[in-house]
Amino acid sequence: MTQFQLLDSVQLLEAVPLVEGDIAPEGTPGAIVEVFNEGAAFLVELFGQWVKYDDTGDFIPAAQDDPDAFMETLGVETVYPHQLKRLAAAREMMGDRSSLRVLASQLPDDLVAEVLDFAEFLKQRQQRPLSADG
Repeated sequence: MTQFQLLDSVQLLEAVPLVEGDIAPEGTPGAIVEVFNEGAAFLVELFGQWVKYDDTGDFIPAAQDDPDAFMETLGVETVYPHQLKRLAAAREMMGDRSSLRVLASQLPDDLVAEVLDFAEFLKQRQQRPLSADG
């Protein structure tokens, strides 16, 4: 298992050139959106400043707590493990149910069926009243 997982929150440890010609500086936050070759490289969505749309549809700076604000995407780039620091694991940020959905989406259909069978077993076990014997 690799140190980084799909949807982990990460930060760049060094500047990374963007396809469009700019550079994402060291410290740029991002999220892993694809894992290549069992963690040899990652596709990372890199984020800039907090912005919102103005009346003409252009981005303007915004405060993080503004309900209309979002982080501007600088680019989606291939980044290597030595260029990344994990800020938070996806599971910590998303919770167990969302993490399970992501994992299930990566499994072949036969294994998804096994996970479903096990989840149904757990649900039935939870609904079954405990006997007096324990």
